[in-house]
Amino acid sequence: MDTKIGAVDACKAACNDVGAPPNGAVSTISNTPINCNPSEATLGRHLARRLVQIGVNDVFAVPGDFNLTLLDHLLAEPGLNLVGCCNELNAGYAADGYARSRGVGACVVTFTVGGLSVINAIAGAYSENLPLICIVGGPNSNDYGTNRVLHHTIGLSDFSQELRCFQTVTCFQAVVNNLEDAHELIDTAISTALKECKPVYISVGCNLAAIPHPTFSREPVPFSLSPKLSNKMGLEAAVEATAEFLNKAVKPVMVGGPKMRVAEACEAFVELADVCGYPIAVMPSAKGMVPEHHPRFIGTYWGAVSTAFCAEIVESADAYLFAGPIFNDYSSVGYSLLLKKEKAIILQPDRVVIANGPTFGCILMKDFLHALAKRLKCNTTAYENYHRIYVPEGHPLKCAPQEPLRVNVLFQHIQNMLSGDTAVIAETGDSWFNCQKLKLPKGCGYEFQMQYGSIGWSVGATLGYAQAAKDKRIIACIGDGSFQVTAQDVSTMLRCGQNQIIFLINNGGYTIEVEIHDGPYNVIKNWNYTALVDAIHNGEGKCWTTKVRCEEDLVEAIETATGAKKDCLCFIEVICHKDDTSKELLEWGSRVSAANSRPPNPQ
Repeated sequence: MDTKIGAVDACKAACNDVGAPPNGAVSTISNTPINCNPSEATLGRHLARRLVQIGVNDVFAVPGDFNLTLLDHLLAEPGLNLVGCCNELNAGYAADGYARSRGVGACVVTFTVGGLSVINAIAGAYSENLPLICIVGGPNSNDYGTNRVLHHTIGLSDFSQELRCFQTVTCFQAVVNNLEDAHELIDTAISTALKECKPVYISVGCNLAAIPHPTFSREPVPFSLSPKLSNKMGLEAAVEATAEFLNKAVKPVMVGGPKMRVAEACEAFVELADVCGYPIAVMPSAKGMVPEHHPRFIGTYWGAVSTAFCAEIVESADAYLFAGPIFNDYSSVGYSLLLKKEKAIILQPDRVVIANGPTFGCILMKDFLHALAKRLKCNTTAYENYHRIYVPEGHPLKCAPQEPLRVNVLFQHIQNMLSGDTAVIAETGDSWFNCQKLKLPKGCGYEFQMQYGSIGWSVGATLGYAQAAKDKRIIACIGDGSFQVTAQDVSTMLRCGQNQIIFLINNGGYTIEVEIHDGPYNVIKNWNYTALVDAIHNGEGKCWTTKVRCEEDLVEAIETATGAKKDCLCFIEVICHKDDTSKELLEWGSRVSAANSRPPNPQ
């Protein structure tokens, strides 16, 4: 049977747990009917009601003259909060962070100048398989098909430039310039975002949002999402072939990848691991999707920069099952993974590939993992090998009194802050590697943007994630170079009364790029970051800032942030040496540099 958007169960079928916390929780979608008078049956209110129905309670927006009337109608909707952002890029990043927690997010900008500004964030959400509703206030419907030149455009009478740009980074585009098909276009766009777990683009004519229309009644027939189903014969054949392959192996392993989330297969992956006895690892972009307190969890598989002893066990296995992997130049450390195709079972959200042999399509990953769990023999050989060679990690050298703070000491203290009531946001840069080494307690959230890797993402994403996950305190680790890109929306965090802890790691430049290819362009102008945040605070809201230069300062700052100032946004600027990086970044940077500098193939 089809599942209705308004039903609670629809979230699981539609959202596929995109952005769900590690425990698999999803947002609750309301189906409570609310009556309204005909004057409220407008396009703007219909769009607002649909957003509330799918679980969006906060919309991130930047006003512009083409979207002002639409914003009025979004504001009028009970259950929908409008969060004004400082710029469109951060509004998009905030919707991205919101979707990671709630399963879907939304932003509203104005025509072209807003749309082309937010598009970088939309592209990032596309790469991360996040359902995101990007709404643009468009031109007056009477201006389509004329030779008029409008403001906020590039000076041509063709209004399709923005649409053409969004076609490559969204899975559906709806240009609403008349009321007759507006209902259908909006519903199709939203349902497509949920089914495909990708962003969609909706442009609404600036003169249409306030107009009533019979199709916008408060209780229309809810649109439906047809659940995806596996091909039963294909599923049986794939399970039989995979079970035969893995049951013959001596020391098989399992590795989780980022597409497990879009496939809603995280729990099924763990259930299979419980049954088969294989050690389980995750690819770096899947951190947080598998419980790290699992008895056979062996860490992050990231080639040469893997968790200690993890790569040795994975790459020496005679069979490995990868669930939802993405093998790009970053996740493969410059294409240097020591894996062999003939040993691999590759599961994608709707496909199974067995070594060099057959491929089975139309098979949902979750169904496959559930069925495979019934066919595999228990084999703990690989984990026993891991247990034999494992040596506990050492601890950073103890700091001398007032010694300049080292990054590894910083993250040792951040580790002690983590609990099921926290979530970690890791910015692109060395925080990728340092946060990857954190051991996440049960229920602790974790997010970063590895596929797209847009510096500055974490500021907006922290805003959005915190707005969605109000039961968690966010710990954001942001480099100084990234912070300079998107710093403004600390202002919005304060307006929203958020209480995240931001560790601003000030090491004087783009450290990750230094390790790939150094040059004077990687050195940035130093800011007085705490003074900047104090200026943004300006006495409004709850904010506390401090600089730390040594471990004693750090201990005192953390005690204050988690104690007396626990209800405040806490901004801790950490002064570090410019060459103080993780050993993993040093290794990864040299390998990625080698991959980037490969000479052209002979012609």
